[in-house]
Amino acid sequence: MNGLERTLYFLRGKAVDHPPFHPIIMRWAAKYAGVKYQEFCTDPYAKCRAMILCAHDFDIDWVTVMSDPWAEASAFGIKVEYPEDSLPVDIGGHCPDAQTASSLKHYNPLENRRCINRLIEIKEFIRQVGNEKFIVGWIEGPVAEYVDLRGASNASVDLLMEPEAVQKSMDLIVECAMEFISLQIKAGAHCIGIGDAFCSQIGPELYSTFAFQRQKELIEHVHNEGAIAKLHICGNTESILPGMIKTGADIIDIDHLVPSLADFAPLLGANQVFSGKSDPVTVIQAGPSELIRQSVISDFKEADGRCIVSAGCEITPETSVENMKNLRNSAFSLNNNLLNFQ
Repeated sequence: MNGLERTLYFLRGKAVDHPPFHPIIMRWAAKYAGVKYQEFCTDPYAKCRAMILCAHDFDIDWVTVMSDPWAEASAFGIKVEYPEDSLPVDIGGHCPDAQTASSLKHYNPLENRRCINRLIEIKEFIRQVGNEKFIVGWIEGPVAEYVDLRGASNASVDLLMEPEAVQKSMDLIVECAMEFISLQIKAGAHCIGIGDAFCSQIGPELYSTFAFQRQKELIEHVHNEGAIAKLHICGNTESILPGMIKTGADIIDIDHLVPSLADFAPLLGANQVFSGKSDPVTVIQAGPSELIRQSVISDFKEADGRCIVSAGCEITPETSVENMKNLRNSAFSLNNNLLNFQ
């Protein structure tokens, strides 16, 4: 059973040899492959080379276009600097106020280099591993993208003081995202991830006001285009997790900061699963093999067997190859009798 089959079967509730293994690897993948992070972010063939190498060497079931949140932001006019071997940095072009953000113009993904690169990556994944691995495209969610355009502090004030302008901005963000989603699915993506990390910082009331319905619309659009939807929100999402599940996302990422999945697993729909949630630092980077194994088992039990094996967020570049193998082996240890642990 290959990674694509394993993931699709697992999502449909069918028997698999072990749950899918979907660690989020970006800086880790670049480091393992000997690729500078600037190149990983800006050269689609370098990213694909690194991701495919890691997928093959560590039996990872998916490959993704993930690297940084600036693709759509750059299309909206944000200026981004790409240091040689560290994370990209936004250096200008931010909307000066909420009213300016509400007057954003629709961008064309086919006229922006970063967006074009994402389509190239998906096509290259299809060419090399399309029948073997679960291929995931990506867009930024409405809250995360608004934060990219205004900055976290300004965006936080806008949500409270200028909600109508924010709503207008986010509607345009969603409209653009839908076009980009369609292009990625047409390129061959089996799934679209929606990253809306800042939602964990705004609380359930603002999440309901600004994020929930828009995320639901994006997910419905992914489904209407014939693909699978993944929702990724970093941080402690315990207070908004019922809403995240109600969006209809097929895969719901869970950060290690969420105390337990046990109360939320019964809320999952027929073809929904969690992904997570081992602590990427204290467990995956720094932990011995037995701690990693127990963490994976604990998450899986809490989710009643409906959990893709992954850390709660990105695997750190400081994580050893040995510990990545330990994480993989922990996934493999969960066999067909998924809830019968020794």
